[in-house]
Amino acid sequence: MLVRVESGKLVQVQPRFTRTLGSCADPRPALRIALAILISTAATPIAMAQTLKTVNIEAQRAAMKKLSFLIGEWSGTASAVRGPGIVLELQQTEVAQYKLDGLVLMIEGVGRTAADSKPSLQALGLISFDDAAGVYRMRAFNDGRWLETEVKLLDDGKSLTWGFSFGEIRTKSLLRINEKGEWTEHAEYTLGSAAPQRLMDLVVRRVGPK
Repeated sequence: MLVRVESGKLVQVQPRFTRTLGSCADPRPALRIALAILISTAATPIAMAQTLKTVNIEAQRAAMKKLSFLIGEWSGTASAVRGPGIVLELQQTEVAQYKLDGLVLMIEGVGRTAADSKPSLQALGLISFDDAAGVYRMRAFNDGRWLETEVKLLDDGKSLTWGFSFGEIRTKSLLRINEKGEWTEHAEYTLGSAAPQRLMDLVVRRVGPK
C-alpha cells in the first residue's frame, strides 16, 4: 500500500500502472503470459528428458537391411474376399522402398479391378525396428483407419508374418518370397472360435529396380 502526507494526514494512494508492457495499462495479463512462457520453457528440457530415450540407430539400420528382399516395384494379381461368395479379382501392385536413410520401410499396395482399373484395395504399411525391444513394428493404413502390430522375420530370412486383433476378429498374414522369386501373401481371419477363413491371396513379381 502506498501513502502520502496531505495536511498532516496519511492518505492512501492507488498505484498507477504504466504502459511499459504491451499496450495495456494493466500489466498483469502480460505478466501472466510471460510467466507461463518462462515456466514452459524451463520445463521443456525436463519433459524431453522424460520422453526421449537413447536409441541405437546402427542396430535399427542393420535390422532393416534384412528386409531388403522386398525393395522394388512388383506387379501381379490378387483375390480378396469381400463377403460370403464374393471374391474380387484384382490387378495388384506393391512398391517397397526405404525412407529416413534406411530406418523405415514403406510398402504401398494397390489392387485395381480388371474391368475398369479403379482402385478397390489400397493399403500402406510403415515398418521400423524397435532396438530396445528387439522387434519389428508396423503401422498399417487402410480405408481411413490404421492399426499397429509386431512383424516377425522368419528363420528363412525371406518371410514375414503379422496379425491384428479387434474384438473377436483376428487376422493373420504370411508374406514370403517363393522359389520363383515371387512375392506371395496369404491372409486369413478368425471370428471367435470359428475356423479360419480366407481373406486374401496375392502373387506379384518384381518389375522395377531393387
